[in-house]
Amino acid sequence: MVKFCAVKMDASIIIIAWNSKDVLYTCLAKLKQQVGRQFEIVIIDNGSSDGTLEDIQLIWPSLVFNIRRFEENKGFAVSNNIGAHLAGGKWIILLNADAFPESDWLEQLLHAAEQNPQYSMFSSRQLQYNSPDRLDGSGDAYHISGLAWRNYYNYPSNGYGLEQKEVFSPCAAAALYSREEFLKVGGFDEDYFSYFEDVDLGFRLRLSGAKCLYVPEAVVRHVGSASTGKRSDFSVYYGYRNMIWTFVKNMPFPYFWIFLPIHVSTVLFFFIYLTIRGQGSAISRAIFDALRGLPKALAKRKLIQKDIKIKPQDLLKVMSIGLLEPYREFINRNRS
Repeated sequence: MVKFCAVKMDASIIIIAWNSKDVLYTCLAKLKQQVGRQFEIVIIDNGSSDGTLEDIQLIWPSLVFNIRRFEENKGFAVSNNIGAHLAGGKWIILLNADAFPESDWLEQLLHAAEQNPQYSMFSSRQLQYNSPDRLDGSGDAYHISGLAWRNYYNYPSNGYGLEQKEVFSPCAAAALYSREEFLKVGGFDEDYFSYFEDVDLGFRLRLSGAKCLYVPEAVVRHVGSASTGKRSDFSVYYGYRNMIWTFVKNMPFPYFWIFLPIHVSTVLFFFIYLTIRGQGSAISRAIFDALRGLPKALAKRKLIQKDIKIKPQDLLKVMSIGLLEPYREFINRNRS
């Protein structure tokens, strides 16, 4: 089911749907309210059984849709890559079905892109949908241990994340990318399926010379974990398996060897912590499968590292280096 439009689009918004009818309809209603820009909506449906796509074009006849349905769940990484190839805009915007944008969100992102041509990734300001006085994130941070987190997650929204600034990478729940640069680095790593794939993509784009700008004026309200659930075995397995692969593939020499002991210690810490929490099976499978996949990850590393366009010391300037930073973020994330 595809609807075409002869008008040139400023951007293509890619949404991945999987049994997410309620939140998707809310998201589309918010997109209907966007001002000032022409855009298409590329929807990749991963075998939904809840009638996700029923009557979408009848309900929103003024929106331009490009829809692909699949019988099985192809995962976030594969689905977004398909969406990027289908997209017709210079800019592609990844938007979670449960991320609800303010009416000027798209305008603010594209304005920032036009005013800052030295950047090719842009991150939105995310508020927690159920607690809008708390931030859901202001771009992603990457730590020398291999851990990553959303900047200022769970911090008061009236005091943090208010300034436009460079960040390591965007959170793909609401992110703008140059389509050309996205495709040039191969898009998402399709072996990831889900979780950490946006950090890995941002890392590879960084290594290719790209930079990311956080745009606080571009606001979305994000429900979060609407499909897979917070702290689920699913998120533990894919999150930690993919975290290991991201470090192995992307951390440049000499930092790979310098930070490897910190990375290994971090993995062991979370193995113990999650085992005590009752998720030992999920974290054990994650580590086992990450190690089993190391030959393939190292082969990818060889290709990635030979085309680095950034000086390693410049990369370090946008990484989180404080040894206590992960602890601080962990405590704040779990604060009520």
